[in-house]
Amino acid sequence: MSAFVIAQVTVKDAEKFQQYAEQSGATFAPFGGEISTKGKFAGTLTGDQNHNAVAIIKFPTMEKLEGWYNSPAYQNIIPLRDEAADISFTKYEAPKA
Repeated sequence: MSAFVIAQVTVKDAEKFQQYAEQSGATFAPFGGEISTKGKFAGTLTGDQNHNAVAIIKFPTMEKLEGWYNSPAYQNIIPLRDEAADISFTKYEAPKA
């Protein structure tokens, strides 16, 4: 069953966030991950939101998703991530079609 991560992002340092985005993108491939879509916050229809961007990253399985997040390659860039932005990751299993 495929899985995906939703990253809700509030950028603190645009230059560092660009560096983080480039480095994190390179960590997806070994786990079959790819960005499905991303976008800038455009308003709330209901509820409260405090982020200004979002990305959805899909993986072939939950195991691959968790492998990516826990990989040394990704773990090594977490300090840069934390300097660049406040990011909340949530993971989901995609329903079978």
